[in-house]
Amino acid sequence: MAQKHGMIDPFSELTREVDGKKVISYGLSSYGYDLRVAREFKVFTNFNNSLVDPKNFSADAFRDYEGDTCIIPPNSFALARSVEYFRIPRNVLTICIGKSTYARCGIICNVTPFEPEWEGHVTLEISNTTPLPAIIYANEGLAQVLFYEGAESCETSYADRNGKYMRQTMITLPVA
Repeated sequence: MAQKHGMIDPFSELTREVDGKKVISYGLSSYGYDLRVAREFKVFTNFNNSLVDPKNFSADAFRDYEGDTCIIPPNSFALARSVEYFRIPRNVLTICIGKSTYARCGIICNVTPFEPEWEGHVTLEISNTTPLPAIIYANEGLAQVLFYEGAESCETSYADRNGKYMRQTMITLPVA
């Protein structure tokens, strides 16, 4: 279904090794798709004594970082985006949950559902719940997307509502 409808770009079969090196798996899985995290991150910091307010979000709350790995400080948080661009059909809803490899290290990935007819790069929320710094590997698997096909198309889609996070191509900050 994903390939037929162009739902995921780029699309990858299950990948566990690249150029002879082990990677955190990504691509097609049994009942879903393991997305990759891109090289761009926004790491939260308390440098400017910012307040995190979803109605009035300040970019002073984080620092931009780009690299093949990203260190998230202890008990901290980062935003990132998926490598893949998703196009969700009108009769499909997805749930995205963190991969067990990271979860077993105390790293939680939170993503809201991809609603019918939403499209874009996924903004990923990554929490380091441990008292130690944690490393995230760019271009490797971070979360698994599970697809649920409805018996019929939804009455009102995300596109119909002109959703505020439609067609995002970069890490998107909160929009009130």
